[in-house]
Amino acid sequence: MRRICGSYFVTSALSTSRAFVFTAAGTQERLQGQAYGSCTCHVTTSVRPSVPFVPFRVGKCCGEALKAPLGVCGMAAVWQQVLAVDARYNAYRTPTFPQFRTQYIRRRSQLLRENAKCGFEPVLRRQYLRLRSQLLALRYGPLSEQSSFRASSVRSSRTTLDRMEDFEEDSRAQGARGHRRSVSRGSYQLQAQMNRAVYEERPPGSLVPTSVAEASRAMAGDTTLSENYAFAGMHHIFDQHVDSAVPRLQFANDDKHLLACCSLDGTLSIMTLSPSPPTIKVTLRGHAGPVTDFAWSLSNDIIVSTSLDSTLRIWNTEDGRCIREVADPESSELLCCTFQPMNNNLTVVGNSKHLLQVVNISTGKKVKGGSSKLTGRVLSLSFDAPGRILWAGDDRGSIFSFLFDMATGKLTKAKRLVVNEGSPISGISARSWISREARDPSLLINACVNKLLLYRVVDNEGTLQLKRTFPIQHGSQHLHSIFCPLMSFRQGACVVTGSEDACVYFFDVERNTKAIVNKLQGHSGPVLDVSFNCDESLLASSDATGMVIIWRREQK
Repeated sequence: MRRICGSYFVTSALSTSRAFVFTAAGTQERLQGQAYGSCTCHVTTSVRPSVPFVPFRVGKCCGEALKAPLGVCGMAAVWQQVLAVDARYNAYRTPTFPQFRTQYIRRRSQLLRENAKCGFEPVLRRQYLRLRSQLLALRYGPLSEQSSFRASSVRSSRTTLDRMEDFEEDSRAQGARGHRRSVSRGSYQLQAQMNRAVYEERPPGSLVPTSVAEASRAMAGDTTLSENYAFAGMHHIFDQHVDSAVPRLQFANDDKHLLACCSLDGTLSIMTLSPSPPTIKVTLRGHAGPVTDFAWSLSNDIIVSTSLDSTLRIWNTEDGRCIREVADPESSELLCCTFQPMNNNLTVVGNSKHLLQVVNISTGKKVKGGSSKLTGRVLSLSFDAPGRILWAGDDRGSIFSFLFDMATGKLTKAKRLVVNEGSPISGISARSWISREARDPSLLINACVNKLLLYRVVDNEGTLQLKRTFPIQHGSQHLHSIFCPLMSFRQGACVVTGSEDACVYFFDVERNTKAIVNKLQGHSGPVLDVSFNCDESLLASSDATGMVIIWRREQK
């Protein structure tokens, strides 16, 4: 038994004889006979706030009543908001006992409504709501909104790049997968200062000796980075876009076998790699010009795409239907797009007239205050994990950081960095954790300077500081790179990039010399983009000739 916000909740394992009986009577639901160990609880609650509330009836557990005063948890007018926050995190509680989650959220609903009559000061209510949200975010990680273009609820899906795993301290759970969480929402500046202090104290090339790093290496078998990223065999080759470049490709969020790509032939393809043989699931047709970029929604039910035909299109990924077409009011070529990670109703689009704008895909309209001018054509976009900072790169060598207002969608220009005057910024990839051994927020930049650039984010306005560079051939093509999604399970940290010499390069960001971990050869033209599936068993790469290669990890 443990106490949560002034109320007692049973946390012991459910007995094997537990049973649920749900009966509906009008607008009321009754949960009966839930057994927690030797205890039995009975809950009766109304599913509508307007229905008179039926008191909570409960037995005793270990001589202690399960019901307890909520105290400072009285929320009056905002109890629905508190319950909504709890409900969003409910899937992360007791993953092996879903019945307890049902009991928990019902009990929370009852207590909040009972204490709504206490008449606490509005300031206290707002403080409680804010603290409750912060504590849940610290415990489970900040969650993304589950809303997409559709009005109905969609399943929650987390971006793999910033997922970190909890390791249970209990020896019985050693090696088991914990709750999924995103990265810390703390200050970038404080985090960067702590990292610098740690780096100054350690020997060159060594790893930060954290307990979670040790756990990660134990799970990975303490194998070398070269062994972990030994991709060699070609799993499959797609050539449906032959003779037209494939500038972007991306695996679906948290998916092993669903892959999409866009082509300068004006179409997009969604491919499924399992069951064998890999096939093209659906082709998205409708753009009247080359498709320059696309993005998956967090739930994978929607894809947005941009094109040189001056339109943004929203697609249903199941049947390939175009749900909506949004024309650019300036009739300018659209060059890049990305979803707002916390609200997939909002998409950020960059165009050829130097304009960055936030679009509500549910209405097809621009968000007021969500536009800003850059110094050149907007080529690349990337949010940080919480969705508070947006970086945008243009074709004149500048990277701008913007502060994103989560409530209104307004963009506020914060910082500008000139990487190299006149060198296009073709790719930006943000990562809050490089690995468990190097926890500073970072940006991976592809600029036409024959180098892959790794920057450290030093404050919460998106200020960048060059950390190191990696040599590649990059002079004119729009290349992209990524952080490896499961670096927390590896020894060291790795990034992957395409190159104009038709190769795919793996670099270890922890090595001071001989940073190349692996080099894949097989393309016949410049490699434009790369993407991992969620468990790193497959790597996809695309090139300027229209070829997409799926690489398979070597089997040991």
